Amino acid sequence: RDDDDINDVASMAGVNLNEESARIMATNSDLVGTQIQSCKDEPFLAAIPLHKRILETAKKLGITDVPAEVVTFISHATQNRLRAVIEKVTVITQHRMESYKDDEWYEQATDVRSQLKFFEQLERLEKQRKDEQEREILLKAAKSRSRQEDPEQARLKQKAKEMQQQELAQMRQRDANLTALAAIGPRKKRKLDAPGLLSIGGEGVGVCGGSQAGLGTASPRQYPRQKITRVNLRDFIFYMEQEREMSRSLLLYRALLK
Repeated sequence: RDDDDINDVASMAGVNLNEESARIMATNSDLVGTQIQSCKDEPFLAAIPLHKRILETAKKLGITDVPAEVVTFISHATQNRLRAVIEKVTVITQHRMESYKDDEWYEQATDVRSQLKFFEQLERLEKQRKDEQEREILLKAAKSRSRQEDPEQARLKQKAKEMQQQELAQMRQRDANLTALAAIGPRKKRKLDAPGLLSIGGEGVGVCGGSQAGLGTASPRQYPRQKITRVNLRDFIFYMEQEREMSRSLLLYRALLK
């Protein structure tokens, strides 16, 4: 009676159960007759050293026997814990490397780099101004022809002479560099070989795929470049600060001291 009720409802809905069953069997025909076998349980850590380490810890607590299932369970737990740590640290690294400069939903509030460049430029101008003042003082001391010179005046004259000699040496070095560059002539850019060409004895030989051979160009293989995420110690420190179990651990304090 239940089957009749189902058939009545299906027929009222315009569904033919025999056709649907045949269609399902035709769709999953590649799975019919196949055997599914479970994979071997591969431990993440080496079983023998891990078992020995667990036994050493268990003996301190009065446990003399640790079955192999416990070793496998601890190995899988270590694998899951390590995978979770790596995933979280990877997300932290990606957020650190993400740039919002070109994002239309963000606007730049401060530019520390430009501020530092501005301060460096101010320091450079101040140093240049002090150097110019010192140079004027030295030149005045060098031009003075007083008969009775004190030791300070003699020291300034000696320093002015050394400064003039240094400037003269710099000018000579600059002139020698310009003369050498003029003798060498303008540097020509090296012509890059066409992709897919092997230069043998100055002749370009095209490498073609398959059985074809001859002159010509061949499209080089383009391998997808894998993006590498580099995690540093600062990312691990940030991760440990966010974790409740590790925010007050000795490992975090040791990492902060490095």
